[in-house]
Amino acid sequence: MAELQQHIEQRIAELDPRVELIALETTGPDALRLFIDHPDGVDLALCERVTKQLRELLADHSLEVSSPGARRPLTKPEHFRRFRGRRVRVRTREALEGQQSFTGTIARADEDVVSVDLGDRAVTIPHERIRRSNLVPDPEVAP
Repeated sequence: MAELQQHIEQRIAELDPRVELIALETTGPDALRLFIDHPDGVDLALCERVTKQLRELLADHSLEVSSPGARRPLTKPEHFRRFRGRRVRVRTREALEGQQSFTGTIARADEDVVSVDLGDRAVTIPHERIRRSNLVPDPEVAP
C-alpha cells in the first residue's frame, strides 16, 4: 500500500504540486478512495482532473476522489500541527491507558507524538500507534 500511495502522490504532484493526498483507503478488493486537499479548496473539477491523472489505476481499481470534508482525516504529523487547538478523534491500534478511542483538543504535536486534551486529562499518543484519526466538526447550534 505504501508503494501505491507513493506512486499516487508522485502522479498528483505532476498534475499540481499544491494538491496533497490526505489519505488513501481501500474500500473493497479493487476499490480505492482518495482524500485530497488544495490551498484553494477542492471542487468537482479538481477531483475530475486528479481522476484523469490517475487513469492508469482504473484498469485494476475503481477510484473515488473527494475532498476531506468536515471530518478531515489526519494522517501525517504536519496535519496535527496545522490543526492544533481543534477537536479530534484518535483511534489507536491497541489500548493506550485502557482505551483505544480518544476525543479531545489537539494540545501539541510534533514528528513523534500528538497530545490530546481530553478535558479531565491529556494523553500523549505516538504517531506509529495511531490507526485512524479525524477532525470532529463543531456541533451545530440549533436555531
